[in-house]
Amino acid sequence: MTTLLDNQRARRHLLSLYGLDGRQSGQMRKAELEAAIDRLGFVQVDSVNVLERAHHHILHSRSQTYRRRDLQQLMERDGALFENWTHDASIIPSAFFPYWKHRFVREKQRLRTRWKGHFGSEGFDDDIARVRDHVASNGPTLARHFEGDKPSTGWWDWHPSKAALEYLWRTGELAIARRDGFQKVYDLTQRVIPTNHHDAEVDHHAFIDWACRQALTRLGFATRGEIAAFWALLTPAEVEGWIAENRDELVPVQVQAIDGGKPRACFAFPEAAEAAMHAAEPADRVRILSPFDPLLRDRARTERLFGFFYRIEIFVPEAKRQYGYYVYPVLRGDRAVGRIDVKAERDRDALVVRAFWPEPGVRVSRVLTGKLEAELERLRRFAGVSGVEFEDGWQR
Repeated sequence: MTTLLDNQRARRHLLSLYGLDGRQSGQMRKAELEAAIDRLGFVQVDSVNVLERAHHHILHSRSQTYRRRDLQQLMERDGALFENWTHDASIIPSAFFPYWKHRFVREKQRLRTRWKGHFGSEGFDDDIARVRDHVASNGPTLARHFEGDKPSTGWWDWHPSKAALEYLWRTGELAIARRDGFQKVYDLTQRVIPTNHHDAEVDHHAFIDWACRQALTRLGFATRGEIAAFWALLTPAEVEGWIAENRDELVPVQVQAIDGGKPRACFAFPEAAEAAMHAAEPADRVRILSPFDPLLRDRARTERLFGFFYRIEIFVPEAKRQYGYYVYPVLRGDRAVGRIDVKAERDRDALVVRAFWPEPGVRVSRVLTGKLEAELERLRRFAGVSGVEFEDGWQR
């Protein structure tokens, strides 16, 4: 029997799954932080620092008691988390490392084919061997330790040793031991990942089963393509095979779009379908989310369920930008209500609000403005600046 899930319940269920319903209580210390990252599956890392680095912002959105040093200790001292790739560079529970070994096998072939085209096949293997030996002998290594290298091409402006470091990291021979500022410090994987996770093995069938189950659990309800895309570990054919093998465990769900269009056919586990049907209303507060928040990662899904079209305009020429260089989505309760151009300007010691654009149909009432200002105050404290400043004409 197919379950019909209305749009509002779908949105509320997702907010609960992603820890954005405002119903979490208590302090977020290391144990709670580790559990939160496990529930999300991964937290994306990005170099842009307009308000705060993406991974810190994502975690702060779940709890104002989040502490950056707890994340650092979990990664660098406790070995509970490691950094590698999903759809992009991400922080991942170390318990998942055995499953990432299957990704590493695929990446070796894919990246050799792709990167040799940029860096040239001649000398590529020699660069990899030379860099691998250097790290094995010298321990934690930064790309700048090879600054004598000359870029082989203008691509990414990477020198050959940097390309080799990235290749060895992306294929599992090296791991990120820590960050120096935001620069990666590479070391041999066996010296970074705890032995029990590093040495564990899972066969291919168990890997596919784990990846599908864990993706669907975190998505709540999903299409075949959404399951495949969640970790960026699986092919559509592997997901299709898993669904066929486990169809008796799955519930077909028709999920309504916010525009009232044709419902999307999805799959869910029975307990998730039941939870979605009884999803509670989230707290009525405003949240300014990172553009890389897991809730927004699948832009098409976000648009279908929340009616919110969002694209980062960093790489759009300034004259062609609709909003701005780095604009943050704004959520109130279970609705997307706008987007905001805000920056922590350290030289002014202020959180500077340049513009707020409400979504169509959203009235900028005194209540909404008050809740937005309360969220800005929370972000001001998180960013470590003394005040919030509004530029003239900030309400668009």
